[in-house]
Formats: sequence, C-alpha cells, structure tokens
Amino acid sequence: MLPGVAMFVVEIDDICNPHYDRLVKIFTKPALQGVGAAKLQRAVELINPHLYTVEERIREQAKGFDPAIEGYFEYACGSSGKRLRPVLTLLAGSATGPLRTSHVDLAVIVELIHLATLVHDDIMDGAEIRRGQPTVNAKWGNTLAVLLGDCLFAHALKLAAAFPDNEICRRIAHAAKEVCTGEIVQTQRGFDLNLTIEEYFQVIEMKTAALFAVATELGAFISEADIEVITALKSYGFKLGTAYQIYDDCLDIAGTEDKAGKTLGSDLRKGKLTLPVLYLLQTVKPEERHRFSEVLLRSNSDELDGLAAEVVRCGGLRRAVDTTKRLVGEAQLELQKVPINKYSRAMLDIGDFLSNIVDQFADAA
Repeated sequence: MLPGVAMFVVEIDDICNPHYDRLVKIFTKPALQGVGAAKLQRAVELINPHLYTVEERIREQAKGFDPAIEGYFEYACGSSGKRLRPVLTLLAGSATGPLRTSHVDLAVIVELIHLATLVHDDIMDGAEIRRGQPTVNAKWGNTLAVLLGDCLFAHALKLAAAFPDNEICRRIAHAAKEVCTGEIVQTQRGFDLNLTIEEYFQVIEMKTAALFAVATELGAFISEADIEVITALKSYGFKLGTAYQIYDDCLDIAGTEDKAGKTLGSDLRKGKLTLPVLYLLQTVKPEERHRFSEVLLRSNSDELDGLAAEVVRCGGLRRAVDTTKRLVGEAQLELQKVPINKYSRAMLDIGDFLSNIVDQFADAA
C-alpha cells in the first residue's frame, strides 16, 4: 500500500487536525474573495479537518515516486488551488452518510487527475503562470512536463485500483478517459469556425464536467446512498462542472491575470472557440462574422484583444454569464433529491458562490 492511502470504511467524522483552521485561508484564494466568498468559506469550514487530511495525503504521494522525480511532483502539487473537486467529494460523502477514509482517498485521486490535466493544459496553451507561480513547462520545459503529467495520471489510477469495489476504479478510469478525450477533441477543433454551440458543450462536458460528476457521484456511492441520490449528485456535479468551465472561459476573455493567478487570453491565441465567442459569432451580421473569423485565424495579439472587447460589447460575455447561472440553478435543483442537512446546504452555497463570481463579468458586460 502506498504512503498515505488508508482504506476502506473507517469513519473519520470525529477526527480533527489541529492545523485545520488554516484551510479556509488556503482554499479561498484572493481571486475568489468578495461577494459570495463567505458562502464558499462556510462550505469549506464544514470539512476543513478532512480537507487538511486530503492536502497532507496529496503531498505524501511524492514518496511513491523515484527520488529523482519526487521534487517535480511536489512542485506540481505544492501550490494549493481551490481544491474544488475534493471539496465536492467530501461534501457529497458527508451529505449522504458518515465520512470515511475512502472518501478522502477518492478526493486525493480526483485532485491528482485534475492536476495532471493542468500540467498538460499549460503545455498546450503555452501558459507560463499557474496559481501564482511558474508552470511546470515554463520551469523545466515541455518534455519533462508531459512526462510528469503522465506520472500524475498513472499514479491516480494506481491509487484507484486499491478500492475493494472495482466499480469505483472503473468509473474513475472512465472519467479520466473522458477528460483526455475532451482535450483531444478541443485541440482537434482549434480554429474550426464550423464548431457549433452544441459541439462546444460536448467538449466541456467531457473535459471538465466528467471529473466533477465522478467526484460527487462516487462520494455518494461510497456512502452507499440510494441510487436516486447517487444519480442526483452525479447530475449536480455534471451541471456544476459545466457551469464552472463556462465561468473559466469568461475569465479567459475578461479576467485579469493578477487576480486569476494564471496566464489568461490563451483560448483565443490557441483558436479555442469558447461560449462567449460562439455567442458573438452567432449574433453578428455575416460581414462582421467574416471579419471576426479572419481575426481568429490570423491570431494577431492586438487584433485578438480587440476581438475580446467585441465579445463584451456585443453581448457574448453577458449571454455566457446567463448560461452559467442557469446551469448552476439546474444543478441546485438536483439537490432536492438529496437528504437535507448542513452538507447538502453547503453544496447549494457552492452553486451560489459560482453564480456570484461569474456576475463580476456581468458588470463588465
């Protein structure tokens, strides 16, 4: 058994780590503070001791690697992001029964898969900053970064194979495959001006929503919840994850790098037609669509800045914000099928938080 992997059904609701009070400060990043941040903070406070355990367990996984690459692993995992997927895993588990060590293991696995995708995303986007520090590819080059991302994926699936119920491992592997498939299709459709809004949703449902969905679904599955509850939480995660990706696409168009803590503007440079841009192309006159399409294909930085401004001016950003909030509302409706308790209410709060932070772009629009 690898270091930090404790199986399988030990209940940990009464375990408290003396350092857990630091976690809200870690997970509520400056970019996410402001209106609605209190709701995220309340949600995280409910599971802080267990989230601290997840964080420690992630760092302990470095010991499972050859000493020659241990430092790379620690660097990739060492800068805590929002850890939103582990938060949702733990809340889904807590909402449906006592939290077990298996839930913590699942949270670790889901976050490692997410970290692997970030390492690979940064390579494809040519990103230099992630979570306020140089990306792996910026620090050590693309070749090493590709291999490190592969190691993170492989290690996550190795941990998943330790679950006694093979169905858990199968569902995690399926989600990982969906994530990779979505990234491949998105890359394949780069600069494709024939991309439809329906096809855009198919891509983000694979590359982002699938991992959110497996986190909330398996959180309830490990708790042995009723199938209706498991299905509802899977749907909640799927819709929330879809909404989160649209928010991230809005951020790339209209956000600022100092607040986001990462490189922005890469979507347009790489020819990714995200929802705000697709809404723009859908609503403008044919001659304007042709002009904007030429700008996308030329990929000139100054022209792309102008295009981003047009996305805002012509209402593409506003429509994307509205779509995000609609999906959040649909996700929250799924929670009506889940037992009412402080943890399910916290999942409602996370939806409210996402709606609140995407509203910053409504003000700009």
